[in-house]
Amino acid sequence: MAAGYLEILRARHAARLLVGTLVGRLPNATAAIAIVLFVRAEGGSYSLAGALAAVYGVANAVGQPVLGRLVDLYGQPRIQLPAAIAAALAMTVFAAVGITPAPLAYAAVAASGLCTPPLEGGLRALWPSVLHREDQVHTAYAMDAIAQEVMFTVGPLLVTLCVSLWSAQAALLVLSALGVLGALSVVLSPPSRAWRSAPREAHWLGALRSPGLLALLAAFLFIGMALGSITVASVPYADDHGGDAVYGWLMAALGLGAMAGGAVYGARQWAGPPERRLRFLVAFLAVCYLPLTLMPDAVAMVALTALAGVFLAPSIACAFVIVDRHAPSGTVTEAFSWLVTTFTVGASVGTGLAGPVVQAGGALWGFAVPGAAGAVSLLVLLGTRSVLAVPVATGVVAAFSENDPNRAAEPRFSSGDRA
Repeated sequence: MAAGYLEILRARHAARLLVGTLVGRLPNATAAIAIVLFVRAEGGSYSLAGALAAVYGVANAVGQPVLGRLVDLYGQPRIQLPAAIAAALAMTVFAAVGITPAPLAYAAVAASGLCTPPLEGGLRALWPSVLHREDQVHTAYAMDAIAQEVMFTVGPLLVTLCVSLWSAQAALLVLSALGVLGALSVVLSPPSRAWRSAPREAHWLGALRSPGLLALLAAFLFIGMALGSITVASVPYADDHGGDAVYGWLMAALGLGAMAGGAVYGARQWAGPPERRLRFLVAFLAVCYLPLTLMPDAVAMVALTALAGVFLAPSIACAFVIVDRHAPSGTVTEAFSWLVTTFTVGASVGTGLAGPVVQAGGALWGFAVPGAAGAVSLLVLLGTRSVLAVPVATGVVAAFSENDPNRAAEPRFSSGDRA
């Protein structure tokens, strides 16, 4: 299992790009948790915490595809680093101001979400230029999904550690600083500086003109809702079973389960179309959310939360391959950013919905939301089978590479990225 991943990490620049992206995405990945804990420390309600987290998520959803399209047009360094700095400054304002006055708090959170750089989509655009075999790129997608879950495992623990040692305000500041450092590491790397998107057809819809991509995004909206609702529903459960430490372990267990599932999934090559495989993965994902409503003692709940995450990373890794198959030429960063955006919107809707649900019916009703959202995601995939079965491209031979003065034909991926 480890051999394939080690082969990827030994490739020049691969480890730096992966680690830099993970560190750079820490503020975004932990924003919902950090905001919820900060609002509660400031004396705010669960509804306010959910609303602020939702505002951050919606703003992030707007900013990711816009910035992703700018990256496709102008390159990574010109967009990623300024965006990271702007996002960090806005979150610093939120940490300094607190929840009053409310308009300023909402504005700062929205600005931070809007300016969050599309590092995740940028990394997936870079893989074909760092790894030159398609099977390696697919393995890298799986490793990427696993690494994201490592971040989702470590991130909550880092937030709760900062809160325990210092304060929720300090957690926001530390995460913002790490985000800038991670983005800086990525954009200064040779692959990031050299990368250019493939030629694109001018169209105002950009990547969204692909019906298959739209179908995939619709399904992942509800997967994001499931994940976001767990974030909020776990807070009152933790309050009744041990406090912040239990909350941190629940969130970490979710990432740990996904990491384990992703490691097994990425260790082998899968036959058959990824679109069909994704339907099975999402079905298992939805089923594994249901036991959360049992709400046993803290140790058993951590185990159930880990089980709920097992099929998350495999679903995401499979979705990366599908995005690559359905993204129109020259829109690779934007297409991957739309996946991030849709997932984030779903998570924000989930947190915003779970807040009032928890307020009205407690943690039990909050934990009922992810199972329902997972079921709807599966229905979307089943209803769009014919659309997803027709990819935009299946891997072609490029007429030339822009960095090849001899214009020699070379294999390339359907995403069309070139370095």
